[in-house]
Amino acid sequence: MVDVVATRRMLEGQLQELLERATGIEEVLSDRGDSDWEENAVEMENDEAMAAVGDVTKKEIQDIRLALSRLNNGTYGVCTGCGKAIAAERLSELPSTSTCSRCA
Repeated sequence: MVDVVATRRMLEGQLQELLERATGIEEVLSDRGDSDWEENAVEMENDEAMAAVGDVTKKEIQDIRLALSRLNNGTYGVCTGCGKAIAAERLSELPSTSTCSRCA
């Protein structure tokens, strides 16, 4: 059985960390850069890598928000693919997962 209170607390903590990370990424990406052409080329490469990290972070934020929504409506731990219970071990490893191992 999943400890709903502990799971909610942990997901909310992860969400807060990810939101802070996303804010930092947005700040870095919004920097206008250097007036030096060569320096700008290096910064553009770094921005591409940072944008990729930002995309992953946004996906994680979305997954956590969906997991919190499932906690709120009582469907947390139920596979969105087959409707069966998600194993407690899987939920402890991947608390924001929405699918069982078979459907993943």
